[in-house]
Amino acid sequence: MFKVSDLTRRDIVNLSDGAKLGAIKDIHIDPSTGSVTAFVLQGPRRFGLLAAGRDILLPWSRIKKIGIDTVLVELDTIHSIG
Repeated sequence: MFKVSDLTRRDIVNLSDGAKLGAIKDIHIDPSTGSVTAFVLQGPRRFGLLAAGRDILLPWSRIKKIGIDTVLVELDTIHSIG
């Protein structure tokens, strides 16, 4: 068992290409069941007029393994939100 705050310190790595996707910014929870439905990852930082990119929605079904230092996910396409 772990705390949600512990997740924010873990690297999110895509198994499809080995890329780090960003930090966990928020978690979506289904209020009727209390289960986690998705993580929201902080979008890539940009310089210039826009301070940050769009956030990434990571469905729970795409999470393959939550380890001590890393969360492994499998995404073929990245869905932005916000």
